[in-house]
Amino acid sequence: MARRLHGITDVPGIRVGHAQDLEALTGVTVVLCEKGAVAGMDQRGGAPGTRETDALRPMHLVQEVHAVVLAGGSAFGLEAASGVMRYLEERGVGFETPGGRVPIVPAAILYDLAIGDPRVRPDAAMGYAACQAATDGPVPEGNVGAGTGATVGKILGMAYAMKGGIGTAALEIGGGIRIGALVAVNALGDVVDPHTGKILAGARRPDGTGFADTMAVLEALAGQISLSFRRRVPESTVIGVVATNAALTKEEANKVAQMAHNGLARAIRPAHTMVDGDTLFALATGEKEADVSIVGAFAAEVVAEAIVRAIRAAEGVAGIPAWRDLAGETSDPA
Repeated sequence: MARRLHGITDVPGIRVGHAQDLEALTGVTVVLCEKGAVAGMDQRGGAPGTRETDALRPMHLVQEVHAVVLAGGSAFGLEAASGVMRYLEERGVGFETPGGRVPIVPAAILYDLAIGDPRVRPDAAMGYAACQAATDGPVPEGNVGAGTGATVGKILGMAYAMKGGIGTAALEIGGGIRIGALVAVNALGDVVDPHTGKILAGARRPDGTGFADTMAVLEALAGQISLSFRRRVPESTVIGVVATNAALTKEEANKVAQMAHNGLARAIRPAHTMVDGDTLFALATGEKEADVSIVGAFAAEVVAEAIVRAIRAAEGVAGIPAWRDLAGETSDPA
């Protein structure tokens, strides 16, 4: 039977650091794999913001990356990756070239400019600070790093949204194979318990009587040719990283990233819309032989759990309530 671990840093060789501005409500999270990890990526939302993701596709030269950056700040937040590159370069980490080592640092961002101070975004200094804070210990969850300004349930606008955050989960399955996920949850849709389908956080009814149910709202809009929420600036995106100590090829890492999106779809309803930029990375450190289908199946499991943990760890800010506010929950996520 799979053994539950704390989070993504239970995969050997993985360190995670956060940096954030709690007044401006934005931040950055870095996943460091300084010895290199075979990497893949799968992007399914209609409004992505990414950097260095083409290098992760099959038939491209680079096989390994040295970090992955998850950041708020919309496209401005991609600058945080420059600080991560500087941190790694100073430590001699990177892809060997005739002119020196070049760190390979793919990144993805989410839109959090609708709360806090939109003039403050993650930059190179914040990315560098996240690296300095990185450890292989338990990962802080909720309103930290890329989850600082995350929100969910935005089909009726920010006035009826709820607080998202960042969460992590991990499992050890047969043969000592470990699989972990770290996910920043900033979805248009509702976050649901994947076991019961119950909404945990999402769009709230204007009359204050509970959840509007985003799928029900979409059903009511089904006869309209142009949906009004599509005319707004895209304000959503779920971004994350799956890591494993399995030995995978680059093609297999991409397959794991693809299968991991099944977990996103189980926990978020709806997922992968035209105003979400949903992007998941996969990292393989290569310690254990494993079947890619098994790794991918459990990658979906830890992604779904990480999403739920992000919601349960989040705290209400700027008038936007969190799950614990409406559920009367004050303890850490289970």
